[in-house]
Amino acid sequence: MPAYTVHAPGPNGADLRATDNFVFVRDGFHFWAMIYGPLWLLWHRLWLALLGWVILFAAFQAGLSSLGVGRSSIFLADIVLALLMGLEASSLRRWTLSRGNWRQLDVVIADDRDTAERRFFERWSQKQRGIVNDQWAVDRGGPPPTRNVPGQPFSDPPPLPSGGIIGLFPEPGGSSR
Repeated sequence: MPAYTVHAPGPNGADLRATDNFVFVRDGFHFWAMIYGPLWLLWHRLWLALLGWVILFAAFQAGLSSLGVGRSSIFLADIVLALLMGLEASSLRRWTLSRGNWRQLDVVIADDRDTAERRFFERWSQKQRGIVNDQWAVDRGGPPPTRNVPGQPFSDPPPLPSGGIIGLFPEPGGSSR
């Protein structure tokens, strides 16, 4: 099962308003990054990583051809570079996010991105319950708050039934009538 890292923008990224900007980066091998390395880097706007890839690839090609290595060996070396790109694509993306002042919030294990988002936001919303003035969170577990105002019917708690037992059978072992 793949692991996803969750990144939030800015130094205080755990803000309720920034949830649309959270980025989920899947850890593991990226096939399209291996096949179309530069285009994958452009698509994900990894400009510095693209520049490094172009420089590395050009230097690698120039170095191998200056050593007199055959074309088939250079082709195999290019395949190794492509495999390396597929393996390290997610690391390059996380590195670029960390350079842009994004911070990693969590690591989530899930089958796909949608499940990872659901698991993360379930866990993250549990942690966010302590936020003051959160108008979106509703606690449905307790009774509504009452005010202690004398003479008001909502101020007094409801009276207990006459035997102190609530239910169908007011006495243990008794009948319903």
